[in-house]
Amino acid sequence: MTDTRNPLWNTDVSSASYSASDQKYLETILEQYKLCVEMADRVSARRNLANTFFLSLNSGVVAVLAAASDDGLAAASDWALLAGLVILISQCVAWFVMVRSYRQLNAAKWRVIGDFEERLPAYAYSRAEWSALGEGRDWRRYLPLTRVEQWVPVIFSAAYLMGFLAKVL
Repeated sequence: MTDTRNPLWNTDVSSASYSASDQKYLETILEQYKLCVEMADRVSARRNLANTFFLSLNSGVVAVLAAASDDGLAAASDWALLAGLVILISQCVAWFVMVRSYRQLNAAKWRVIGDFEERLPAYAYSRAEWSALGEGRDWRRYLPLTRVEQWVPVIFSAAYLMGFLAKVL
């Protein structure tokens, strides 16, 4: 795990840099902390939109493949199904990579938030909440959503591949 504390704090700025008092400096830290939490939440919202997009896109391609043949997927040519398979698996790979990227981005944001909390009275997110969830070690207590999300495109890809092989063989 990378130490985010060194690049986080600006050594050229301290409470002495604020003419009013330490209070203004602490208020500024709190405002930056709030902004970081909000941005982490926005990344999660974008991740959810990406999941919805890829789920809709996959459903749309399957619907187009089924509609392209009068008798549905069973009567579609192997080449048409292969083209659809390549498109669907490519989408699933992009989906997997995107979910992974969002997970990495949010992990970094939450590390920075934890570093901010070192200057605040409570460790609400970085220690207390994560500790209450068992740090994600016991899936019965808490299963991190991003781990589940990454399996969805893999499962879709496997289903598409098995369906294609069942049709062709």
